[in-house]
Amino acid sequence: MGDQASEKNIVVACFYFDFAARKEHSPTATLGALLRQVVNGLAEIPEEVVEAYNRHKRVAGGRGPQLSEILEMLQTASTSRRIFICVDALDECAVEHQQVVLESLQEISKKSPGTRLFLTARSHFRNGIRVLLAGTATFMDIKPNRRDIITYILAKLEDDTNKDAMNTSLKADILTKIPPSVSGMYVGAKTPENSP
Repeated sequence: MGDQASEKNIVVACFYFDFAARKEHSPTATLGALLRQVVNGLAEIPEEVVEAYNRHKRVAGGRGPQLSEILEMLQTASTSRRIFICVDALDECAVEHQQVVLESLQEISKKSPGTRLFLTARSHFRNGIRVLLAGTATFMDIKPNRRDIITYILAKLEDDTNKDAMNTSLKADILTKIPPSVSGMYVGAKTPENSP
């Protein structure tokens, strides 16, 4: 994908909201991580982004850019190329940051015609995404099936470095605890290809 993307002047940036690290995922840190990936994927960094970086480098203590500046830089970077921003587990974003992150993604979507969003979250978060993308999104439900979960668990058990901790009986007991119907639907939202 990387080679194909670079040939077509496409940049992909991803961010995963990890529940265990949610306090570290401020809106500035989240969007800053996406900006770093976008800039790393560019053949040539736009002059405005270089100037902003140099301005902040000269400030005492090296204060990083503010959220509004990061959004401007993301918009600048998307003017001449297609950018895909993938945000996984959006519902794991700390509650106090959710609105700002959603509004920031909305602003990027509105002001950067070359940017496409792909967002995942549990189904209870669907309305927040629906409001965020107000009619410009395609939604799809993704539901894990029992077989996929068993395959995943078996792979993890196989990778366990402490082989003595698991015997056949315990492994079988773990697998029987997986319910036949798995809940926890996820919803994906993305801006459609034909949007402006």
